[in-house]
Amino acid sequence: MTGLAVGEAGRSETVQGAGVQGRGRYQPKGYAQMVRLRLKRMGRHKRPFYRLNAVEKNTQRDGKVLENLGWYDPVAKDTTKQVSLKEERIKHWLSQGAQPSDTVNDLLAKHGLIDAEAWKLERQRRVERKKKTIIEAKVKADAAAKAEAEAKAKADAEAKADAEAKAKAESEAAAAAAEAPAES
Repeated sequence: MTGLAVGEAGRSETVQGAGVQGRGRYQPKGYAQMVRLRLKRMGRHKRPFYRLNAVEKNTQRDGKVLENLGWYDPVAKDTTKQVSLKEERIKHWLSQGAQPSDTVNDLLAKHGLIDAEAWKLERQRRVERKKKTIIEAKVKADAAAKAEAEAKAKADAEAKADAEAKAKAESEAAAAAAEAPAES
C-alpha cells in the first residue's frame, strides 16, 4: 500500500506501507473504520428482500460487505420464514462496537438480541429531541418573521409620517404663496 509522508524538505512523498488510500482521501495507518449493521436491499421491484450485513460506516447501501449476518423477507406470509439471523456473529459484532441502524435495532429487539426496553426508550428520546429541535426552529422563524413585520410596519409608519409632513409643508407653502400675492 502507498501513503503520504513528509520528506526532509517538507514535501509530500509517496511511501510504501505508510497508510491506506481509499475513496479519494488519505487514511492514516492503523485507522479503524466504524462498523455498522445495516440492511442491503435485494429482490425485485415491489418484492423487497434484505440481507443483514456488517459494513464500514461510509460504505454505500449496496457496497462492500464485511460479513453477511442473515436475511429479512418482509413480504413472506409465514413469520418463521421472515427472518434468519446468525445470532452468535451478531453478538460478536455488537461486542466489537458495531452500531446497528434503527431498522436493524428494531429487528434485533424483536428477536431478543438487544434490550427491547432500552431501545424503545432511546428511540423515544430521539423523537423528543427532534420535536424539540423542530419547535425551536419554528419559534425562531416566527420571531424573525415578527421582527421583520414590525420593522416593515415601523418603516411604513415613518414613510407615512414623512409623506404627511411633506404634504402639510407643501399645503402651508401653497397657502402662504396664495396669501402673499393677495396682500400686495
